[in-house]
Amino acid sequence: MKLEPNGAGGSYLREHVRVGDMLDVSWPRGSFILQTGERPVVLLSAGIGSTPVLAMLHALASDHSTRQVLWLHSARDREHHAFAAEVRQLIHVLTHGRSYVCFSRPGSLDKIGEDFDAKGRLSRSMFDAAGVPRDADVYLCGPNRFMADMKEELSAFGIEPQRVHLEIFNGSEPMTPGVVGAVTRSPHLPEDDTGTGPLVSFARSGIAAHWKASGYQSILELAEACDVPVRWACRTGVCHSCESGLVSGEVVYGPEPLDKPAAGNVLVCCSQPVRDVVVDL
Repeated sequence: MKLEPNGAGGSYLREHVRVGDMLDVSWPRGSFILQTGERPVVLLSAGIGSTPVLAMLHALASDHSTRQVLWLHSARDREHHAFAAEVRQLIHVLTHGRSYVCFSRPGSLDKIGEDFDAKGRLSRSMFDAAGVPRDADVYLCGPNRFMADMKEELSAFGIEPQRVHLEIFNGSEPMTPGVVGAVTRSPHLPEDDTGTGPLVSFARSGIAAHWKASGYQSILELAEACDVPVRWACRTGVCHSCESGLVSGEVVYGPEPLDKPAAGNVLVCCSQPVRDVVVDL
């Protein structure tokens, strides 16, 4: 990629990259991808978490999809409702497109039935009012607390966990193994350890938990379920923040990392165990 004089980039590029420099860039990456098929789609977001699901709405509208599509969004008020007009235009293109918007603190000029559909925060009680199909694929993005709450509410509503797809809105608090005072929660076995499947041992933390393919997408997710301290900044094998020592065992990657880790190491953010493994965490 060649930078042009007036190209966008931000302060880092302005300070560190010169006009005419050549940069190596990769294709877009990640697992937050709109699934094909005819299953209903729920695009569920809060605040500017609507950004990635808006791209999915554009794709569905561009294809003139006949799938049931529900745009389900939470914002503070009309002033904080990003992409409102754009979403309304896209919904009208879809044969079976609908939207349901909640304002937690609507302004005095915000009109129910026009600017928003319900007052309050999104909750399980609103799913019926919004007409959420229980057989839908749900694409969820927003602040961490919102996503955690929605996962619980969707499960209680009857949406199968494998039908809920997440896009991390921002990283959790930084955790650095080996730094005094960095760990505030003691590592423990996950609540859903079934006692079957490959054994993932976190050597530093003294925890050995069984891998459940239906429950975790990566060793990182299992570590989080065990409150094992681990650094990460991405979940697709790009940044290498999570690179850790692989003491023993074998893993596979999905997605494939942009660059392989050093020999004897593993990227826990996008790896799954083939058999019993021991990780230096």
